[in-house]
Amino acid sequence: MHITHHGAKTGVTGSCHQLTTENGKLLIDCGLFQGDETRPLDIEFDVHDIDALILTHAHIDHIGRLPWLLATGFTSPIYCTPATAKLVPMMLDDALRLQLGLKRKDRQRILKLIESLTVPVNYHTWHTVSHQRSVVADIRFQPAGHILGSAYVEIKLPSKEVIVFSGDLGPNNTPLLPDPTPPERADVLVIESTYGDGVHELIEHRAQRLKALIDRSLLDGGVILIPAFSVGRTQELLFDIEAILATQLNEPERREWSKIPVILDSPMAAKVTERYREFKNLWGKEAKTRLEAGRHPLAFEQCITIDSHRDHQALVNRLKQTGEAAIVVAASGMCNGGRILNYLKALLPDARTDLILAGYQARGTLGRQLQRGQKQVEIDHQRIDVNAHIHAISGYSAHADQSDLLQFIEGIPTKPKEIRIVHGDSDAQEALAKEIEQRGLAERVVMAKDSP
Repeated sequence: MHITHHGAKTGVTGSCHQLTTENGKLLIDCGLFQGDETRPLDIEFDVHDIDALILTHAHIDHIGRLPWLLATGFTSPIYCTPATAKLVPMMLDDALRLQLGLKRKDRQRILKLIESLTVPVNYHTWHTVSHQRSVVADIRFQPAGHILGSAYVEIKLPSKEVIVFSGDLGPNNTPLLPDPTPPERADVLVIESTYGDGVHELIEHRAQRLKALIDRSLLDGGVILIPAFSVGRTQELLFDIEAILATQLNEPERREWSKIPVILDSPMAAKVTERYREFKNLWGKEAKTRLEAGRHPLAFEQCITIDSHRDHQALVNRLKQTGEAAIVVAASGMCNGGRILNYLKALLPDARTDLILAGYQARGTLGRQLQRGQKQVEIDHQRIDVNAHIHAISGYSAHADQSDLLQFIEGIPTKPKEIRIVHGDSDAQEALAKEIEQRGLAERVVMAKDSP
């Protein structure tokens, strides 16, 4: 058995791992490289003898190179959860339009091919992957708590050895999705390390922090900009804003907050939010309790969706001219594309603007520059002064932090023979490896950054 890391070796994008055994070959994810990690989209490995592609979730850094995989001749099955199967075409359609400028007819041709190869597999259910008449492996998806439909995958070989690929694990105690539960067995565990060297602020405190920032902004006036990924972060933010409006405001505050439009300016995020509502059965206990109480945590009255580009541009101009209070949630989450750029270009010079960075900002992205306090940035080849207040709330990360990752590993009844650390910067991989070794959680620890 051999594992090759085609991506996410020295950073947090481009996830792509190959499991080779005497019975066959499996590919786990095929993601896009982003930020400083950007590289050519061509597939640099042979795909013709790969028996299946397994997708852990629908984020573009895990699925973004699927069209290029198909272009090299890949025709094997693509396994994922039903929710991921619904999200993948939406995410790729948007990416192909923005990245390549492909016309709708060409995009649909690619997406139909992907859909024809896709085999949805429910959580907790073993499914056999075969090569001709022989069994390659049995696979089972388990909830990862990262985004809707996300999963870690258990791969049981005919030898009975079990290899687990974590995909991206979500943090514990989030209200919208259930916590990931450790596997019953993992002889080899391939685990992400995005925050392998960090600890998030408590999930319970994030709504209080968000409320405090919005209260402060109300005193100053101006716009609150929140860049957010269309899948995951946007829904968590809407969930908390609805909770603040429904339960955390006294009467004077309620009058002030009722004047603030909550603007969702992302057609993709709006479509994804519909999918979240469609798959309510996958929500966590707290979210389901709100539904039973008659509340609508992802579709509340104060939330306004902006669809057309014309309406978007008109709103940007209006907010720039008036400085009126508004909460704007727009993609992309690292400020490296999408509609958020127009807001930033127009509103970063205004000292009344508040920018809330609610997730990981990869190296080489505009979000990372703003997070580090740069007072001038470049957007669309223009130098933009940054007078806005910049805030970071780590409690909205869709990734497990170091303590969550260690808790996940410690929950495996028999310690793994090997843990392979992927999907993290060098510091994060090293910090997580050190903790695993000090706690004796595996017989052997390998960092992807050091592997051939």
